[in-house]
Amino acid sequence: MSTPTLEFDGTVAVITGASGALGSAAVDRFRDAGATVCAVDVVEPDDEDAQLDPDADTHFYQADLTDESTVESLFETILDDHGRIDHLLNIAGTWRGGNHVEETPLEEFELLVDVNLKSAFLASKYALPHLQETGGAIVSVSARSGLEGGSGDGPYRITKAGVKILTETLAEENRGTVRANCVLPSVIDTPANREMMPDADHDSWVDPANIAEVMAFLCSDGASVTSGAAVPVYGEA
Repeated sequence: MSTPTLEFDGTVAVITGASGALGSAAVDRFRDAGATVCAVDVVEPDDEDAQLDPDADTHFYQADLTDESTVESLFETILDDHGRIDHLLNIAGTWRGGNHVEETPLEEFELLVDVNLKSAFLASKYALPHLQETGGAIVSVSARSGLEGGSGDGPYRITKAGVKILTETLAEENRGTVRANCVLPSVIDTPANREMMPDADHDSWVDPANIAEVMAFLCSDGASVTSGAAVPVYGEA
């Protein structure tokens, strides 16, 4: 099956969580489509999940997306460097689980809120004025598990449910100007997930590149009538 042609020449894409497996796949996909890519992460892309090519034409910005003043400065810098913002991909996130609510430390809950939800809120807040000027798009990463409550990873589910509601809110508030959608992965096939779940059926997991393809489509003219959607990217899981 051939890969659909996407043309992002002349556009600027801001991709958070760019040092992780999904983030680096998105960086590759948007760069391949001709976008100028601003790859954002709190850590340099050198861990085992990262596939970001440091020699490629990608602009890396190191930033703590949970700090408002840092995020505000980040988007001012990106605008100064590139003059516009057309796509925002809220990929930064983390997972914690294994405990019931009464056994969950507040610090763990706050970490999930900060990294999964607060980062998406702040990035969207400071990208929106520029996306409104370009008629751009936001695509965020929620999760299939965020569609309902469950045992053991409740705080994670809560934050990913929040990302879905944030997406729907952004779509409603910016109808006709900025499109906002999110994707709902099941389990993403990353080295870290394989190490954490060595006995799972890895063949049923979703390749990060396939999710990045969907995210790129949601930013493209082909999805110009789609906003407020939560798109399943479950693979065979």
